[in-house]
Amino acid sequence: MESQPAPRHNRTTILLSLNAAAILVAGVLIASAIWLNGGIKFRAVDERSDIVSGSADSTELLESVSDSNATVDIDIIGNDDYVSTTSHEFDSSEVPSGQLWNENAITIYATPDTDICVSGSLSDLGDMYWQTSNSNVIAGFYDSARTWLGYSDDTCRYPVVNGVGTTTITAGTYDGLRKDSIIVTVIDPPAEQWEHEVLTLVNKIRIKNNLSQLGWGDICDDAADIRAEETTKLYAHVRPDGSSWSTVCPAPDSGGISGENLAIGNAAVSPATVVALWMGSESHRSNILNPDYTKLAVGFKFDIDSKYKTYWSQFFSTY
Repeated sequence: MESQPAPRHNRTTILLSLNAAAILVAGVLIASAIWLNGGIKFRAVDERSDIVSGSADSTELLESVSDSNATVDIDIIGNDDYVSTTSHEFDSSEVPSGQLWNENAITIYATPDTDICVSGSLSDLGDMYWQTSNSNVIAGFYDSARTWLGYSDDTCRYPVVNGVGTTTITAGTYDGLRKDSIIVTVIDPPAEQWEHEVLTLVNKIRIKNNLSQLGWGDICDDAADIRAEETTKLYAHVRPDGSSWSTVCPAPDSGGISGENLAIGNAAVSPATVVALWMGSESHRSNILNPDYTKLAVGFKFDIDSKYKTYWSQFFSTY
């Protein structure tokens, strides 16, 4: 049948602070593989001039939308079923006397997708300080960790990334017994790789729920990227020109249905976190678990200079 887009006019916008986002991703213990060259472990610090106060940027999650009237009655799986299998586990190995970690240099993504934590082999360090040599790359650290991803406020802090490049992080204990530095290189996230990882995670969920896997939506591939880009200007299921979201990849003359999920902000900084965010919302989960869909195209846009920085779109379809 032909598609009849009918965007909802009473959509609910959910504004999520970092703490409120825990409701959507509670129980998800994600330490995604942002660490390309191993793990860096810091002790949490006291308030200092080089620490950013307050929480990180808020996250918005629009109600999902589709042009299908199909209903979904499927048992919801546990969160652990869609956590990324490439998670980084904290390093518990011993570090040299007087130092804080084993690594001399690491590379992380600019999103970023992990907190900086103390090594599991170190204890009773007391209060610590840390500083960054290049505030254009890492400006400092938020005064709280992303606890809904399994990080502890007592031992972890979330870095404030300002841009790509290299900086030296220096940390030490106030008693002077330990001091160390490490070179941190920040790079852009791999957009195309992450888009396909979202499809992989979605298919793992569908398999667990006895649903057929989705193929990559080649026809709507460019459309998903366009929608992710458009959300940097207008975060809505309406395009910046006022037309419906579905006009970006309309159904063919032979008919078809489609649906859209969107997500932006600091709680959606990786494939695993954005899928967890969508699965924590009933309307978004309905699109992911809709048995009628056969294709999924994913769009991802990262703009470190914008308000929300990370922008995601899912375009489900039968064509």
